Amino acid sequence: MTTVETAPRSREEIARRIAELGPWFHNLELAGIKTAPDHFLGDYPAIKARTFWDDVAARLPGRSVLDIGCNAGFYAIAAKRAGASRVVGIDADPDYLAQARFAAEVCELDIDYQQLSVYDVGALGERFDVVLFLGVLYHLRHPLLALDLIHEHVAQDLLVYQSMQRGSPHVAEVASDYDFWEAEHFEEPGYPKLHFIEHSYSGDPTNWWAPNRACSKAMLRSAGFAILANPEEEVFICQRVAAPEGAGAVYPSRGHE
Repeated sequence: MTTVETAPRSREEIARRIAELGPWFHNLELAGIKTAPDHFLGDYPAIKARTFWDDVAARLPGRSVLDIGCNAGFYAIAAKRAGASRVVGIDADPDYLAQARFAAEVCELDIDYQQLSVYDVGALGERFDVVLFLGVLYHLRHPLLALDLIHEHVAQDLLVYQSMQRGSPHVAEVASDYDFWEAEHFEEPGYPKLHFIEHSYSGDPTNWWAPNRACSKAMLRSAGFAILANPEEEVFICQRVAAPEGAGAVYPSRGHE
């Protein structure tokens, strides 16, 4: 649990700690100091949030929120400021969590940060009214498994999903079944496609997948999330529903340690 100090830090101390905790991927403003002023994407993620966050924030007052892949806590902080009753942020990277805890302290916000992978969300042992899954899917080796685990263990009502998308923005009409000898639909730009990145993309070896828009929508439906709104081309606000027959998480054995 984040501890809020009774005596506020000086601006000089905040600036020093920001430098010590760097580099930052989230460009936060702490005591008037930007944590990543030279971000290659600009004022990120604020520049992205401007396109959809108002729609999300309106759904948060009084609700519990889980921020998966929270990084330095931009969206966890925004959720708490929007009136969420309880906010939990998880990330597998301890350096990001150190940044997030410091940012919450400076902002005097009570946010619970835990080091946890999306594949281990079952360990939380609770469901949340709203799950934020923003900018995570394309970094995962097993993206559909992650959505299945979110559905099975932590999503109570709403899922807010965002992923980098590449390929056609068109969404083709897809039949419920095709004959084995029919293959033309696979060539349609708007057919759901998940592009695999074997090596690296944008200098980041953790970029494994790039879905097109049709694939994002299809994967969400396949995992048991009905799409309610699409406020930005990469963002989908979804409601948890029953998963389709045959869907669901799997739990491979680790074998003997």
